Amino acid sequence: MSELRIAAVMRSKPKTRRRLSYEGKITWLALGAVAPALLVALALLWFGGHSSKVQWTFTMLILGCVLVFISSAREHIVRPLQTLSNLLAALREGDYSIRARGAGEGSAMSEVLLEVNSLGETLRQQRLGAFEATALLRTIMSEIDVAIFTFDPERRLRLVNRAGETLLGRTIDKLLGKSAKELGLDRCFDADEDEPLALNFPGWSGRWGIRRSTFREQGLPHELLVLTDLSRTLREEERRAWQRLVRVLGHEMNNSLAPIKSLAASLESLLRRDPLPADWKDDASSGLNSIASRADSLSRFLQAYTRLTKLPPPQKHDVDLAKLVQRVVDLEPRLKVQILPGPKTVIRADAAQIEQALINLVHNAVDAALETHGDVTLGWREKGNCVEVLVEDDGPGIMNPANLFVPFFTTKPDGSGIGLPLSRQIAEAHDGTLVLTNRQNATGAQAVLRLPR
Repeated sequence: MSELRIAAVMRSKPKTRRRLSYEGKITWLALGAVAPALLVALALLWFGGHSSKVQWTFTMLILGCVLVFISSAREHIVRPLQTLSNLLAALREGDYSIRARGAGEGSAMSEVLLEVNSLGETLRQQRLGAFEATALLRTIMSEIDVAIFTFDPERRLRLVNRAGETLLGRTIDKLLGKSAKELGLDRCFDADEDEPLALNFPGWSGRWGIRRSTFREQGLPHELLVLTDLSRTLREEERRAWQRLVRVLGHEMNNSLAPIKSLAASLESLLRRDPLPADWKDDASSGLNSIASRADSLSRFLQAYTRLTKLPPPQKHDVDLAKLVQRVVDLEPRLKVQILPGPKTVIRADAAQIEQALINLVHNAVDAALETHGDVTLGWREKGNCVEVLVEDDGPGIMNPANLFVPFFTTKPDGSGIGLPLSRQIAEAHDGTLVLTNRQNATGAQAVLRLPR
């Protein structure tokens, strides 16, 4: 039984074959190439009736020549391959300064060496360009005043610029490898990029604009986080907005309060006369009516202000744009507005708010067209992922574009100055835009209300 087991084990054991090396194959091939000539020469030498001394002398000479030939053939084949191996190893290690001798035209091996040398030079130039680009990128990153962070898939910090170090109050060697939560940056990955985020850091506190993107490094996804300090910009914009608002509010209130003050002083002077004039009651009644009228005007102005500042969030539903445009046109009695039909489009919007915005735009267009006895057109078109509603008039055009959207600014005697600001506020609440410009190829103005489809 034991002999059978041993035999089975011996049969199951794989036989290992020693493979001949590349150099060995060359040696045997060269030997095989000269073997016929060698055998013929030795046969003629040993069976040709020569003396023993001559036979041994020429035999050693022939064998020596054969060995030298085989060694030389092997050297000429193996040595260039070893040179290529060393060159490729140097390229793999990043050493692009080594070059092979004998590269040129005339032989296949020379052309191979020439191509390898050219590859090394190309890689050297590319690495030099990459180093220069990296140095430029690092210089730019260190000089710009926005904080830049990169995180690996586990959200551990891998790169930070100088502004980021200042913001976090630590040097780069103490920041790298820290998680976003440890650095206080975890909120930035869940925040809305369209809204400023209030954050407090060791180096600075304020409101920050956030931008996120992804990139791949060594096949793994990484995250790029950019923080921009918006506090100073927002404060400056708020200051300018308040200046414009106070200027317009002051203008409107002075327009109402100055006549009221003047009429009150006139009535006081009238009532102090002794005796009173015969028609003092008529004068007093007229003055009080004027005061009441100006007070009503001021009240309407304040109501318009309240309406502008308390616009509710849009309640979005599917809205057929063609039907909405038709309703807007039907509500304008002063001038027949021409509709330019567009594609059948359904938008996701608050129908009442969009209708109000279009009513304001059409009302302003009709006001302008009536001055020049022109026409008004209303149409829409699809553009990418948006739909554009266009209101065009043949009026005199926009004279003061800088103050178009300033609340309460108006050039009309009975205007409130909230139509365009309210319309733009409605557009932005729907993630859209409102732009008013003078027409390029005709007189008049064009309003473009852009909304997402």
